[in-house]
Amino acid sequence: MLIFLEWVATVTTLAGAFLTSLRYDPWNIYVLNVGSFLWLLWAILERKLSIALVNGGMLAIYIFGIFYITP
Repeated sequence: MLIFLEWVATVTTLAGAFLTSLRYDPWNIYVLNVGSFLWLLWAILERKLSIALVNGGMLAIYIFGIFYITP
C-alpha cells in the first residue's frame, strides 16, 4: 500500500510541475497541493521526518499561493 502511495505522490507532483511549466494557473497549485499532501502522508506513515518537514512546508506555501492568487 505504501509503495502505491509513494508512486501516486511522485506522479502527482511531477504533473504539478508540468502544469507549472505550461503556466496553468491555478491548476498547478492545486495539483502540487495534492502531491505535497500525499508525500506528507507517506512520510508520516514511514516516519521520515525530513521528508515530512519539507512537504509540510511546501503544502503551507502552496496553500498560501491558493489564497494569494484567488481574488
